[in-house]
Amino acid sequence: MSSRGTLTLFGAASVCLGTSFVAIKAGLATVPPVLFAAFRFDVAAVLLLAFVAVAYDSWLPRTRSDVVGVVASAVFVVGVNNALLFVGQQYTASGAAAVMYSLMPVVSPVFAYLALGDRVARWDVAGILLGLVGVVVIVQPSPDQLGSGTFGQSLVLLAALSVSLGSVLLQRARPQLATLPLSAWAMLVGAVGLHVASLVVGESVATIPWTAETIVAVGYVGVPGTAVAYGAYFLLIAEAGPVRANLVSYAVPAVASVTAWLLLGEQLAATTLVGFGVILVGFAVLQRRQLRTEIDRLVATVERDARRFDADRDD
Repeated sequence: MSSRGTLTLFGAASVCLGTSFVAIKAGLATVPPVLFAAFRFDVAAVLLLAFVAVAYDSWLPRTRSDVVGVVASAVFVVGVNNALLFVGQQYTASGAAAVMYSLMPVVSPVFAYLALGDRVARWDVAGILLGLVGVVVIVQPSPDQLGSGTFGQSLVLLAALSVSLGSVLLQRARPQLATLPLSAWAMLVGAVGLHVASLVVGESVATIPWTAETIVAVGYVGVPGTAVAYGAYFLLIAEAGPVRANLVSYAVPAVASVTAWLLLGEQLAATTLVGFGVILVGFAVLQRRQLRTEIDRLVATVERDARRFDADRDD
């Protein structure tokens, strides 16, 4: 795929995921949180399963590792993650929630060490600690500030941890099924689990006023915010590698914050911006080797293009 195609995937994933935080916040005004999360994956699962059934020759889970991968993703990446995220967003701003969510690439090495035995170097520990410092700067935990905002941010943080754990468990399962079909099945199974959880906590479809705003919020979160965003993200991993794909996590808060400011009038606290910067530095420390490789590759490309331009001009 061309660099333009890669950039298009990066932009699609960043914009769709970032704006989904705002759509979630808007929809929570009328839709119970866990039920809203279930609706999200009802829509996305139907669309993605229809797509993979046509686009893939092998799209059904066939091995034990496939089933384990689907279950791990359904429980932690879809179910627990989204239940916590949607409940947490009731109590925190869209931009702050997106920033907390960007901690995922920083904490993943911890779970990789615990579940897979992957080595964690001293610089990796430094990167993880920087990420945690960034979270502390954002949440500012203190006895005087244990209100709804801190509670909501804590739930979003737990959601990010759930995704990181699910991703590592998926890696440990080593499924043979391709990523996109596996994700589609995980969405379907996770949606069923979320509907059960919604009933357990006493939520009901009957309480939802199906206004135009509600329908738009549910539809946007399900289609662009999940089906398109996840599809673009997984294609980006395949085309550009996980390091560059993980950079989506750091574009999402910017998109979410600007969109929330424009549409909802939310203001982003200075401490949130500072905390995000610290988390970003932590990510850079963790991915220092890969980022150095990418920078060297970019410099080599620029130098090659410059030489080609000079040669064309001389001719």
